[in-house]
Amino acid sequence: MKSKTSKEGMSLIVKTVNRWLKGFLLLFGIYVVLYGHLTPGGGFPGGVIMACAFILITLAEGQRVGMKFLSKPVASELDSVGALIFLGVALVGMSMAGVFFRNFIRTATGSFFNLISAGIIPICNIGIGLKVGASLFMVFTILAAVRVVTKKGEG
Repeated sequence: MKSKTSKEGMSLIVKTVNRWLKGFLLLFGIYVVLYGHLTPGGGFPGGVIMACAFILITLAEGQRVGMKFLSKPVASELDSVGALIFLGVALVGMSMAGVFFRNFIRTATGSFFNLISAGIIPICNIGIGLKVGASLFMVFTILAAVRVVTKKGEG
């Protein structure tokens, strides 16, 4: 009987748990980024959670499968897009109000404690979340590649 799982990655139990958890983990990371101005969280912790989802996939399934979900060039582009979003918000605030990072999105008085009640903060959180998530995933892949190279050099 031929197994459906590849020899790459971890055991069948870990792969099964990964299959169940990866979507929830990624969704929770997105939630933490989007609602960071209303709840404890924000761009940094949400980005870390999203990076952990992709790291979990790579560890459980192996590098070949993990790179199908988020490759190094795509992670590099997301990293740059996150930095550009953050810088763009700062520059738009400077051009509209003359102050770096000035809140240029006005909030109606009755809309406090809603998703769109914090002006530029959710946009900044999205930029930070993209930057942190992509950067941490790239650090993980680089450290994994260095470990593989040193292991091959020892033998």
